[in-house]
Amino acid sequence: MACSTLKHVSSDPASILQLCSTLYDRNAREMQIKINNHLKKQTGSSTVFLVPLLKETEEAVVQVIGEKVLQQEMRFPLSDSYLNTTVQCRCSVEGIPSELDIELLKNLRATIEPEPRTFLNVPVCHPEENYAVLVVCLIDYDEKGMTESACANLVTELFRYCLGTMLNTFAYEEEKRKRLQCQSMLAVAKNIFSHLGDLTDLLREIMGEARKLTNAERCSLFLLDSEHDHLVANIFDGETSKETLKEMRIAKNQGIAGHVANTGEVLNIRNAYSHPLFYKGIDEITGFKTRNILCFPIRKDTDVIGVAQLCNKKNGLYFDVLDEEVAMVFSAYCGISIMHSLVYRKIQEAQARNQLINELMMYHMKVGDEDVELLLACPNSHNTSNFSNFTFSPRSLPWEEMACYTFLMFTDLELDVLFNIRRETLARFILFVEKGYRDTPYHNWRHAFCTVHFAFLLIKNLDLIKQGFITPLESLALMVSCVCHDLDHRGTTNSFQTQSGTVLANLYSSEGSIMERHHFAQAVCMLNTEGCNILDGIPREQYTKCLDLIRDLILATDLASHFRVFEEQQKLLVEFQKHKEDQRRLLLCLFMTACDLSDQTKHWSVARQTADLIYKEFFTQGDMEKTMGSSPVESMDRDKAYIPSLQIQFLDNIVIPLYGLISELFPEAECLVKAAKLNREGWTTADALFSTQWDRGGHELLSNPELDEQVMAKLKQHSGMPSCK
Repeated sequence: MACSTLKHVSSDPASILQLCSTLYDRNAREMQIKINNHLKKQTGSSTVFLVPLLKETEEAVVQVIGEKVLQQEMRFPLSDSYLNTTVQCRCSVEGIPSELDIELLKNLRATIEPEPRTFLNVPVCHPEENYAVLVVCLIDYDEKGMTESACANLVTELFRYCLGTMLNTFAYEEEKRKRLQCQSMLAVAKNIFSHLGDLTDLLREIMGEARKLTNAERCSLFLLDSEHDHLVANIFDGETSKETLKEMRIAKNQGIAGHVANTGEVLNIRNAYSHPLFYKGIDEITGFKTRNILCFPIRKDTDVIGVAQLCNKKNGLYFDVLDEEVAMVFSAYCGISIMHSLVYRKIQEAQARNQLINELMMYHMKVGDEDVELLLACPNSHNTSNFSNFTFSPRSLPWEEMACYTFLMFTDLELDVLFNIRRETLARFILFVEKGYRDTPYHNWRHAFCTVHFAFLLIKNLDLIKQGFITPLESLALMVSCVCHDLDHRGTTNSFQTQSGTVLANLYSSEGSIMERHHFAQAVCMLNTEGCNILDGIPREQYTKCLDLIRDLILATDLASHFRVFEEQQKLLVEFQKHKEDQRRLLLCLFMTACDLSDQTKHWSVARQTADLIYKEFFTQGDMEKTMGSSPVESMDRDKAYIPSLQIQFLDNIVIPLYGLISELFPEAECLVKAAKLNREGWTTADALFSTQWDRGGHELLSNPELDEQVMAKLKQHSGMPSCK
């Protein structure tokens, strides 16, 4: 029957008045129960329920079925529902239950026994405007005693008198809901803004609040890395702890999150597996079943800075328009808090850098013009025999001559000519770098000199530039990286920095390789110092490329990084192509590690002396850790470290495989792996002395002349130290 004004009353006016007199509740659900019971009695239906229609969102809402108040109200799009036929024609429509929304049908089956057979939808129109505001659903009405038209008349006449009350109550509850939502959002804002100091904690808090607000099972947050056009996600699974978070990167244009990042629009997916953008592979791996998804953008002003993705509305339902509304309001708080956290982190990093720079400047002196002139006018020819041979140990050179030799290595490779480096600038840079090293037992200026000397040997003896294995720019980056790779080293490891909560740890711990990142930062500081920038004569594009390579090479000196890429480096044996930049970079990182560990390829006396210096540093750190109440690892504990065993393990696991790979790539370098193996035999021989005099202390035995005598006597049985042509 059409939505029109009835001229005749077809129901009992007294019963309508009686019902209206009871509709004083300010609770729409209680009112619906009373109306449902009234219509059930009048029409002989097995049950009745009302479906309010939301014009703004084009949604249908079900809160009560008969006398049963649903634990979670149901919302579904009007356009996808059989109710839409009723609304469009504005007349009563009869149908069978299978045509109803699937979730609604589930609730009906749980409420009505036996299963409903038919239903009659009757629209109720707004008294002044020509559109339906409500649909009354009569389940299994008395078809024998009541016609469809009679049922429709009963419904229409009833709501002529009580619709205003119902609409006002709905409006009241909507205002109440919005007020509670505002209060909830204020509480959420207070909570998340209290975590600005740590971005990871903030993201975890945001995701926890998002799950609670929308009643979702899981949530992920993707932040936009605009530099690489990636979405970076820390995946929060339920109550995931900070320690178990895993980073995932996806392309900005990939999947559901990528679509939302590109369009800036909310995506509400009720059936994930039927959506073309959904990737079910993750479900197959994790065993988690994704039913529905609500994905919304996080903005800074008009720009999308991230995406939040909620999975699986609890209680078997799906996300509705209210969830979308909450998500978008919440998104604004997310964007503000994330941006403030990032700014706060930058402020902290700037403060930490300033503190480090002040500390560095107080510790070191500036390089004077007279020092530069002395280096440039050095009368010594520094013509040391075998200087360009792999067997030569730069530790044999006097400390005061190392800056001159470094200068000569750069000029011997003609790097000053190739890259327009002024001799004064190169000299000042080298002297400034020398002063950038602390007076630690091992990680000092001499170690830097040994490292850059080995890079010089590789470039020169393997003819790397001429043969096209590396470019001239890459050779410059390798030399600069080697000479700068341990700048301002404090004689402690990355793990010590983290455990001690040092300024360096606060500045770099989120990125990993704490000390290596600090060394690179100090290298950039040196290059930015007036009169020290040896790269200022090259084009901007090459300048940027060189700095990027210096960063990667210095980071490659972290052995954790070496272990990550060594398998890829081994593939160079079968697939190395000189024209591929990524393969050359892998080769350069391999060279960088080899330069850093080059003392292991020298004469036994050099390897033993190096071990003595390294363990001085290690044991000093171990003593500090004990003072702090921590237990150092075996290699750092002077009471537990058995040096020969540790050195053999180091040679077997790192050194010999490293130089073995280089010798396979470059047969001219076979002497390097032979020398490392010979030193391993030396430590095997040393083990006998250590085992008999262990009670005298492990480290002190490294200075015992008897150790060198025994080892050299054993090694003389060989043909001597290997030589390279």
